[in-house]
Amino acid sequence: MATSTPSITTATPTSTSSGALLTPSTTTSTTSAGASSTAATPPRSPSTSTSAPIPLPSQQPAPNTMSNSTSAPTATTSSTPSTKPPTNPPTNPPPPRFDFPREYNFPPFFTPQPNLTTRHSQLEKWSALILGYCAWHRLFRLTLPSVSSNYNHNTNNTNTSINTDDLLHNRRINRRLSPAHAREILEFMRKEGRAEYVNGSGGDDDAGGDVVWVYWRTPEEWASLLEAWVDGTAQKGMVLTLYELTEGEGTRGTEFHGLEPELLQKALHVLVKRGKAQIFGQEDHQGVKFF
Repeated sequence: MATSTPSITTATPTSTSSGALLTPSTTTSTTSAGASSTAATPPRSPSTSTSAPIPLPSQQPAPNTMSNSTSAPTATTSSTPSTKPPTNPPTNPPPPRFDFPREYNFPPFFTPQPNLTTRHSQLEKWSALILGYCAWHRLFRLTLPSVSSNYNHNTNNTNTSINTDDLLHNRRINRRLSPAHAREILEFMRKEGRAEYVNGSGGDDDAGGDVVWVYWRTPEEWASLLEAWVDGTAQKGMVLTLYELTEGEGTRGTEFHGLEPELLQKALHVLVKRGKAQIFGQEDHQGVKFF
């Protein structure tokens, strides 16, 4: 009886649309006896195991470059604080400078103008300049005839010397106001109620004094400020010394703090005439009661 040799076919791996290799397929062989047998072709290599599909290279996860491998460098933070260079202590910025008007840079501004209308306008501009300059520096008086010496004034309880040479002397254009012209301007201010000779009563025969009050605030205006402060701080009926009014902590921050004592007296006398105050005591220890 003749026997037939079974035919064995090689299993061809098939792939799915996902690109993963499947297990080898099985084929059925027919023997001559009519019996069918199923033969399975084993995988060609362990890499084609049926336990899990193998991802393609494009689907393989990227290597973790931030792993805790001992060969990878790590960033460390130094526990020692960095040494900073020493810094200079903060310094107070210089005070802002007074802003002169544009006429101050015109040479004819320093020369008396022959035309009467122009001359009057010139006097008004010089008056406004002097008042603004003195208010900026809190100057209460100027000295004649040069009006360019150093004047002492009191502000924030500190005596300070202000060099006012630049008031009537423009070095940039090399122009200086003459003493005669300066006297004319201050006389114009006196007649307008904005200046007064210190040693005089303010009459026409007082011209020629050496020191002049500059009233960027008149005594009446200072009196009104004092009265408003008394009402706002409930000081009516209270007795205060003149020192407390100009140098005390209670008036710090007010415009009349640091006011010259003689100018304060002028303002208080205005209040006395209005029936708003009473002055009593000796010259060096005077007090005032407000109503």
